[in-house]
Amino acid sequence: MIAIVDYRAGNLTSVARALQHLNVPCVVTDRAEDLRRAERVIFPGVGAAGEAMRNLRGTGLAGCIREVFDSGKPLLGICLGTQVIFEYSEEDNRTECLGIIPGGVRRFPSGMREGGDPLKIPHMGWNRVSLRGAHPVFAGLPENAEFYFVHSYYPAPSNGADVAGETEYGIRFASAVARKNLVAVQFHPEKSGRFGLRILENFSRWDGSHAQ
Repeated sequence: MIAIVDYRAGNLTSVARALQHLNVPCVVTDRAEDLRRAERVIFPGVGAAGEAMRNLRGTGLAGCIREVFDSGKPLLGICLGTQVIFEYSEEDNRTECLGIIPGGVRRFPSGMREGGDPLKIPHMGWNRVSLRGAHPVFAGLPENAEFYFVHSYYPAPSNGADVAGETEYGIRFASAVARKNLVAVQFHPEKSGRFGLRILENFSRWDGSHAQ
């Protein structure tokens, strides 16, 4: 059973539907005991980092997410769920986050251009992810597969070894990170067609061992 963390941060139904399409049992829950019992945990989210952290702390789930990581249980972050696993986010006048991955989350610089044309923020739409090295959760994906993004902030890990994939949008940024039993992606696999479904299917079978 996969537990999908409900901390009032959206896109839970689409994640659950994607798993149901794959015939993977799942439950959407805000109960710490459900996360502890689950075989795997998905930590999704859309919205602002400040509100997300207030909700996580208010429900007691902030400590539980850290507990899931420390236990070695497979953990998948998606979008905002990826951002708040870092030490801080520049959003909302700097938000202190969970601190599972060293580094921060930064806002895209203003005035970015590509081919002379201004780039819009938020970064919204399909873009390529260049994977770095092998990892079981990304097995079977073609080189430079495209995924669906919606975000104004991007992960900036302190340790380059935590970067599992990169994307170009005005700048080159980490669009996937991996450390031990944690994989986290800035894009939305549940909205990314067959390649996104492949990631969710791989995660549903992953035992949490990390491949460099």
